[in-house]
Amino acid sequence: MEIKVKAFEELNLHELYEVLQLRAEVFVVEQNCVYQDIDGKDEKALHVLGFENGTLLAYTRIFPPGIYFTEAAIGRVVVKSSSRKNKFGHDIMKASIEAIEERFDTSNIKLSAQTYLTKFYESHGFEQVGEGYLEDGIPHIAMIKK
Repeated sequence: MEIKVKAFEELNLHELYEVLQLRAEVFVVEQNCVYQDIDGKDEKALHVLGFENGTLLAYTRIFPPGIYFTEAAIGRVVVKSSSRKNKFGHDIMKASIEAIEERFDTSNIKLSAQTYLTKFYESHGFEQVGEGYLEDGIPHIAMIKK
């Protein structure tokens, strides 16, 4: 998978369209969750894009400390359903963690995980913290990597 890390202003229109399309395809349609995906935070994030043969198949957005949480943050972790068998989720998470460490000079990272994915995030060094909660009607738990 080819990884690109870009600021919002660096995304071309085609890339932005693919990002929004993938997020809607998975978070809104597949997970049947009506929520406000375009939340005004994309402009403050770095975007980690995973391409295979020129098609966006995996994505996250990352934030420096103090923007989303006190810690650096990873959010909107998404992989196209037809590509999950290829382990692209692991590739995009590794790239996101590396980008945070290199660009924000920290390894202290927080994310809000859908609870069914805790083992996936634990495999990348994250630990559950606090109590579970509902976010947009889906069970979540905070997780931190130090």
